[in-house]
Amino acid sequence: MIRIEGLSKRFDQTVAVDDLWLEVEPGEVFGFLGPNGAGKTTTIRLLSGLIGPSGGRAWVAGYQLGQDDTALRRQVGILTETPGLYDTLSAERNLSFFAELYGIEDIAAQVERYLRMLGLWNRRSEPTGTFSRGMRQRLAIARALIHEPQVLFLDEPTTGLDPEAAHLVRDFIAGLKGQGRTIFICTHNLDEADRLCDRIGVFNTRLLALDTPAALRREIFGRTVVFHLATVQPTFQTTIEGFPFVKSVKAVDAKLVVTLDNPEIHNPALVAALVHDGAEVQFVGELRRSLEDVYMHLVGSQRGESPS
Repeated sequence: MIRIEGLSKRFDQTVAVDDLWLEVEPGEVFGFLGPNGAGKTTTIRLLSGLIGPSGGRAWVAGYQLGQDDTALRRQVGILTETPGLYDTLSAERNLSFFAELYGIEDIAAQVERYLRMLGLWNRRSEPTGTFSRGMRQRLAIARALIHEPQVLFLDEPTTGLDPEAAHLVRDFIAGLKGQGRTIFICTHNLDEADRLCDRIGVFNTRLLALDTPAALRREIFGRTVVFHLATVQPTFQTTIEGFPFVKSVKAVDAKLVVTLDNPEIHNPALVAALVHDGAEVQFVGELRRSLEDVYMHLVGSQRGESPS
C-alpha cells in the first residue's frame, strides 16, 4: 500500500528525511516513532503529496508520488498535529464542506455517519470554536475519513487530550484497524504505539530500526526470566550459568534474573536444575521490556550515548 525507495527531503542545508526505504502493507497499522525534529511530519507531507521530495521515489495506494498527486490525495486522509477547523462553522458544516471538495455523492448521509461514529451527532449544529480539544480532535478524524480513504495518516492523534478523550480516539483507531485500512501513525506515546501498531519504525532523519515491538525487544534485549526463590545460594547462579542457552545470570535479592532465548522451551530445565540443587522456587515470571526501553536504546545509540 505504501512503498518508499530512497526518499529524501532537504530544506536548504537541512536534511529532514535521509534515504528512507520502507514498505507498509495493506491493512497494517504502522507506527513511526522519533524525537521532535526527526522528520516524521515531513515524511507524512511527502507521502500525502503536499510537498515534493529532493530524491527517491514513493507509491501510495498505487499512485507514484510526483506523477499523479491529485489521485494520490484522494486515496489518503490526514490528521495533522494541529488540525485547522473553521471555528465559526458547525461540526456538520465543517464536514460537509470537505465532503463537497471530495465530490461525495450523498453528503448528508456520510456526514451523519461519521458524526455519529465519533459521538458528535448531538453537537452537530454547534460552532466548532466552542468544542473541547478532544471533540475537535474527533471531528478532525472524521474529516480525514469523510471520503473513505485507503490510507490514513495520523500525526500525534492523542497529544494534549485528557485520558478519557485519548482512550476514545485509541479505541476508534483500533476499530479502523479491523476495516482493512492502512494506518500510518506518528506518535510520542510509546504505550499507544505498542498497543495499536503491527510494526514500528524508529526514525531520526533516517530509519534506525523496523520490526514488530516484540521482535525489537527480543533483538535488543533478549528475553529475561526472573526466578523468585526463598533464598539464593552462590551455587544456584553457577548451575544456571552452565546451560549453553543462558546468556547471562544475575542475583538480585532473592531472585535470579536470567537472560535467554525461548524460555518456554528452556524454563523447565532451569527449574528442575534449581530444585535439584535445593532451591525453593516460589514462582517464575518474565521481565518485559517496554517500548520506551527500545526507543531510548536506539535513539541514544544514534547520539553516541551509552545504552542503559
